[in-house]
Amino acid sequence: MKMESVDEKPLLEVKDIKKYYPIKKNLFSINKKYVKAVDGLNFTVMKGETFGIVGESGCGKSTIGQIITQHLDPTEGEIWFEGENISKFSDKKIRENRKNLQFIFQDPFSSLNPRKKVFDIVSEPLIVHNLAKGNELRKQVLDLFETVGISEHQVDRYPHEFSGGQRQRIGIARALALKPKLIVCDEPVSALDVSIQAQILNLLKDLQKKFQLTYIFIAHGLPSVYHISDRIAVMYFGKIVEIASRDDLFSKMKHPYTEALLSAIPISNPRLRKKRVLLSEEMPNPANPPTGCAFHTRCPYVQPLCKEITPSLIMQDSNHFVACHYPLEMKD
Repeated sequence: MKMESVDEKPLLEVKDIKKYYPIKKNLFSINKKYVKAVDGLNFTVMKGETFGIVGESGCGKSTIGQIITQHLDPTEGEIWFEGENISKFSDKKIRENRKNLQFIFQDPFSSLNPRKKVFDIVSEPLIVHNLAKGNELRKQVLDLFETVGISEHQVDRYPHEFSGGQRQRIGIARALALKPKLIVCDEPVSALDVSIQAQILNLLKDLQKKFQLTYIFIAHGLPSVYHISDRIAVMYFGKIVEIASRDDLFSKMKHPYTEALLSAIPISNPRLRKKRVLLSEEMPNPANPPTGCAFHTRCPYVQPLCKEITPSLIMQDSNHFVACHYPLEMKD
């Protein structure tokens, strides 16, 4: 597992990023309300590590991925990449920097143009950025297909002629085409069969070693995040509630929401099963968020303070951060 060095500078820094969407009740509304899809996120990603982001659907994890790759503009905050504030880049510089920041999408079918052959899909980034043409272009694209496990005789087919796992391999090849330094993987295995999920996760790990890649791996399922991540951030209602190394998060979780997520993981051995932590209610309405800690409406350990004051994300142990007034005690 990659550990953060004292002298090593982060590859990526997310500084107080917010993304708010205004709500209008009608054309004559004066007082605007906002859905806070992302509400003040701060974290760093070190070169060569896999930083996992996990949480329920609607918590804002995909939004932050799109902000990092500059497919979305933040309402507030800054994204620093290799020491540069890329959130201040011009359109021209964003396009140039896109070679360093690539995206693997959740749905391998809708992310591929059904009217194009897969060779053309993967070659397009190289053509747009003027990186190769002619025989050199074909050689590079065929090398990419071979790297992800697609045969040369398949490259002139259309996306619908491939299985879901093969389509995701094509999406990975496209992401690799520009030799990026960081790839945001937005739930890349959630649409695949369980047996195929393991193959794609292992492929991503092999590619990381081969090309010295850095990943942000977004998912709502903890098993896949545990399999591939070095550090994990748990998101709830637009905020990060806990950040820790993979092993610390699973063995010494400190936030009640993390505890509930971990208790929901199926375990085949009945002797090892833990008591399921059942949350009392559904996630609050984003248009009408609760006061204080957003999790207090579902938390089994709620106290009066939780309903009044929003907890800050602070370090409890070495590199273990939690946003909770009453963190869980360390478990044996």
